[in-house]
Amino acid sequence: MRRAVCPGSFDPVTNGHIDIVSRASSLFDEVTVAVLVNKSKQSLFTVEERIDMLTEVCADFPNVRIDSFHGLLVEFCRERDIHAIVKGLRAVSDFDYELQMAQMNSSLAPVETVFVPTSPEYSFLASSLVKEVATFGGDVSPLVPPMVLDRLTARLEERRAGNV
Repeated sequence: MRRAVCPGSFDPVTNGHIDIVSRASSLFDEVTVAVLVNKSKQSLFTVEERIDMLTEVCADFPNVRIDSFHGLLVEFCRERDIHAIVKGLRAVSDFDYELQMAQMNSSLAPVETVFVPTSPEYSFLASSLVKEVATFGGDVSPLVPPMVLDRLTARLEERRAGNV
């Protein structure tokens, strides 16, 4: 079985993420979307909330499962017999960093990194940009799935009200 992982913070999940997951699901028998647990980073959504959102928006992909990890991605891969990491590339600047990471990962474990160029309509898209635009009242509805938009709007309203 050809297994791959699509790792990320997914805070929040965007249409660009879903595009990469969709394309990976057509290339591999099984794809695990792995949410990075980074306790030192201030996230808008908890890991559990991100897993819930991903579970809902990936429901149409029968060969996609959702999980989380902390520590080294290659250890996550080794534990699950995953031999490919799928990374979306938005720009040439992404490639420099991701190539370095891919080379490090392959030196640590028998894992290959597959680079998938983002679709042109998502080439500028990043979760941090979505959060920033939404925080200042911009319309991010074309950039995230509707359910994610609802949760994002609600979370930002909670923060403005001082409840989170």
